[in-house]
Amino acid sequence: MAKLTLHKQTLANMNEICAWFSAKTQNLSVPIYSSYDVRDSGYKISNVDANIFPAGFNNICPTDKETSVGLMNKYITKHYGADVKNVLLVTEEHTNNAFYWENVYTIKNLIEASDRVVKVAIPRELPEPMKLTSVAGNEVTVHSALVNGELFKTFKPDLIISNNDFSEAYEEWAGTVTEYSMNPPRELGWYQRKKSTYFKYYNQLVNEFAAITKIDPFLLRVETELFENFDIADENSRNALAARVDAMLEHLRGEYKKRGITQEPFVFVKNNAGTYGLAVIRVGSGEEVKTWSYKSRKKMKAAKGGRDVEEVIIQEGIPSIVQADGSSAEPVIYMIGCELAGGFLRTHAEKSAEESLNSPGAVFKRLCVSDLAINTPGCPQENVYGWTAKLGLLAIAHEAQEMGAVFKGYKPVGCNKMTT
Repeated sequence: MAKLTLHKQTLANMNEICAWFSAKTQNLSVPIYSSYDVRDSGYKISNVDANIFPAGFNNICPTDKETSVGLMNKYITKHYGADVKNVLLVTEEHTNNAFYWENVYTIKNLIEASDRVVKVAIPRELPEPMKLTSVAGNEVTVHSALVNGELFKTFKPDLIISNNDFSEAYEEWAGTVTEYSMNPPRELGWYQRKKSTYFKYYNQLVNEFAAITKIDPFLLRVETELFENFDIADENSRNALAARVDAMLEHLRGEYKKRGITQEPFVFVKNNAGTYGLAVIRVGSGEEVKTWSYKSRKKMKAAKGGRDVEEVIIQEGIPSIVQADGSSAEPVIYMIGCELAGGFLRTHAEKSAEESLNSPGAVFKRLCVSDLAINTPGCPQENVYGWTAKLGLLAIAHEAQEMGAVFKGYKPVGCNKMTT
């Protein structure tokens, strides 16, 4: 089993891994939070999606929420200083999504627990503040984040924390808040971020990690290819995509055969700039792409905000052997800065182990980071779900560097210095 091999080799080479991870983070900027969808097939474990603006803090277990208070305070103090007292939490405009507002309420509480003042706002004009109720009945007051609005007359943020994934660029608003530090930076939003860039760095880092731990990088990699100039309405484009799908499937068959894996390969075609599990389809052959139904074509036509899908990635499908109450499940790991903060199991009773579970009908079950801990002397240790998330964090940091995303006011501090 991949998990046992990875676990043993990680423990055996922990000092070298920690030194490598520390060196990697010395001059990189890491976002205040991030989350990772992990797939465990038994023969490999990898994260298959990374979110820089996670929206499920309400789903992490109570023990992890308590720990996250300290992690949040530590991150803000280390990177922005103890003088940060006023925080503006800029959110999505999901005024009707009561689950999302429970996430906002949770983040607000995590920050306020260290004696900071948090105001919640959306980046557009509001005639007056809105009072929204979360799914758990908690009230959130939402202001306008416009600097000429009422809020800024009495409240000057020392730090803007963004929980809006910026599928829309909000360029006009961004131009008015350039004097303020924002984390994660708007430039990491989906209006320009690409999954292909993230997975390029993730797989490169896997190769480095594998060399240190003396494992086959196959155990952590997720094969991913970019397909540009995608046009769902163009038969030639679909045919070209089908050919690329067949080529990847043939490559995977060869890799599986080398390792005695009997799993028949499949792939996912995903929007290269997508979120919320939109524009994601499982494919078992190129012929399936050529014969996509009207429903499938519609699914691949537009993503969040009605944006056209112009690029896709073809990604190795990793089935999940993880289950919860008889349903297919996948771990979701949350990080605050460099540290594991929490997690949950995303489950779906109507989906198979080979399908995307990030879809309507998903239910969240308990998974605590404390369940992953292995308390041995030396560097704090987590099992392989934790390390695939940490590799993902490094990939995001490299991605941000390539994109030129500026963490204004941020003091780089390597992860080994993130001490209490």
